[in-house]
Parts: sequence; structure tokens; C-alpha cells
Amino acid sequence: MKKRAILWVLIGLVVVGLLIQLIPLPGRGNNPPVTSEPNWDSPQTRLLAKRACFDCHSNETVWPWYSYVAPVSWLVYNDTMQGRSRMNFSKWTSRPQPGVGEIGGIIQEGEMPPAVYLPMHPAAQLTVAEKQQLITGLNNSLH
Repeated sequence: MKKRAILWVLIGLVVVGLLIQLIPLPGRGNNPPVTSEPNWDSPQTRLLAKRACFDCHSNETVWPWYSYVAPVSWLVYNDTMQGRSRMNFSKWTSRPQPGVGEIGGIIQEGEMPPAVYLPMHPAAQLTVAEKQQLITGLNNSLH
């Protein structure tokens, strides 16, 4: 009897797992157009920002395969939308965006990119020298 109950629980979990795939996320996998970028101080600063920041802080997000599989897709989508709302390098204006003054400290302290992001995005892992170069470049470009 126990085996039969376990089988029904597993079947139920599979059905629920399949059904949650049908829940749509508006805009998932789509990137709005890039309207403007900061006046980068160098191509290297932009390259480092693209490696470490653009997936969540631009309209040039790379949506990996797992970003289409619920419930992970919900987390990826939510993190991306929150990141874009806090700072978006693809919708840059001449007025400072929120958080610009804190960006160097956030990167220096290792808060960005978040540790949970790095295992699936090893290119975003910056060396100490690259972090300092990014901080200096962002300070020169964004202020």
C-alpha cells in the first residue's frame, strides 16, 4: 500500500510540475530595446559591466534555458526586473539613476554580482583587479 501511495504522490508532483509551466510570465525572454547607455570611460569598463552586470541591469539580458522552466523562471524573471528597476544601463539618462553613488561599495563588498548568480555565470566572477577596474571605470562613467 505504501508503494502505491508514493507512486500517486510522484504522479501528482509531475502533473503539478507540468502545469506550472503553463503560467505565463510577461516579457520573459524578451528584451526591450536599448535606448541609451552611459558615456563609458573606456571599452574595457563596458566589457566588465557587460560580463558582471548586464544580465540584471540592462535590456541585454541573456535568458538561459533554465529561465524558461518554472519555478526557477519566476525567480530569474523577478531578479531581472528588480535589477532593471534599480539601475538599467540600457535606459541611461543624463540625470543620475538611483544607486549610482553606492555602486562602488556594493561591488567592493561582494554584494554584486550576487553569490547565488555566480555558479551558473562564471564569467561574471571578477578578479580583485577587475573589480577595482570596474569600480574606477563606473565612477568615471556614471558620475
